[in-house]
Amino acid sequence: MGALTACGAGGGHDAAAPAASGAGASGATAARGGTIGGPGSACRLPVTFALAERWKPESTVPDSTGSSASPADDLAAEIADALLHQGPVTAVCEVDAKPAGHLGFLRVWTGEPGDADARSVLQAFVGAEKGASHATYRAFRTGGLSGTEVEYRVTSELLDETKTERALAVGTPDGPVVVHLGGLDDEEHRAMLPAYELAKSTLRVTAS
Repeated sequence: MGALTACGAGGGHDAAAPAASGAGASGATAARGGTIGGPGSACRLPVTFALAERWKPESTVPDSTGSSASPADDLAAEIADALLHQGPVTAVCEVDAKPAGHLGFLRVWTGEPGDADARSVLQAFVGAEKGASHATYRAFRTGGLSGTEVEYRVTSELLDETKTERALAVGTPDGPVVVHLGGLDDEEHRAMLPAYELAKSTLRVTAS
């Protein structure tokens, strides 16, 4: 599983919402592969959406069928559990772009049902990412869902560099869902945007 981050702060402002589409900023589109989220898929989610071709999904929900064999295993499990949480949501699915030739992930995070709206969930998510800043929020609609999207910058103190990340949040009867796109750097992020836009434009509440 890729490196998940937690803790930090980020501010933000509003921008006009672009129309939902399967194309990235360059106008490139992603070839459609399978669909994730429904029964029988690699990750059972409150929403479903289309994956770009060759992107590989994997559940990040810990296996609770067994017990740790030693204190070291317990510590490792505790650290892993901490990395799976960011703000009010927990990472439940990770879609790897490496099979498609990119270095990055599309990650899905879910939260408990409640009164929090999509924007407040997304603001808390960004605020919990270390080094996050310059967040721009916008509202969007797709597939009968209303949500909020954010584009922001993340600075790594270790690597001494800054890159762009994106995320969106929607509310469902089963709780909020955040879909996040990172990437090794800005070039990889731009190359993966069509896959993110495909997911966004095909987002639907999972049929019960």
